[in-house]
Amino acid sequence: MKKTLIVAALLTSLVGVTAQAADVEAGKAKAKICAACHGADGKAAIDGYPNLNGQNAKYIVTSLKAYKAKQRNGGLAAVMQAQASMLSDQDMENLAAYYSSMK
Repeated sequence: MKKTLIVAALLTSLVGVTAQAADVEAGKAKAKICAACHGADGKAAIDGYPNLNGQNAKYIVTSLKAYKAKQRNGGLAAVMQAQASMLSDQDMENLAAYYSSMK
């Protein structure tokens, strides 16, 4: 009985991970607003703005969550805080998957 419960718990956790996998295409669609500052190809259109193409996905998610929580300040943080406030955790994962897939 104990083994059955453990197997069921493991399978449930795997299904949860699969259901929330990042979607590159959804990230691409969501990134249209990002292109104004970060460029359509993830290369910043404005001097001083960071390039996002090829960036580490975990870093992008961590940064977006910090902006949303208003933990990152200075510079143009207010702009990013406003943008991040409109993103769900899944949106952040999708954007990160999209930008990190770029070379």
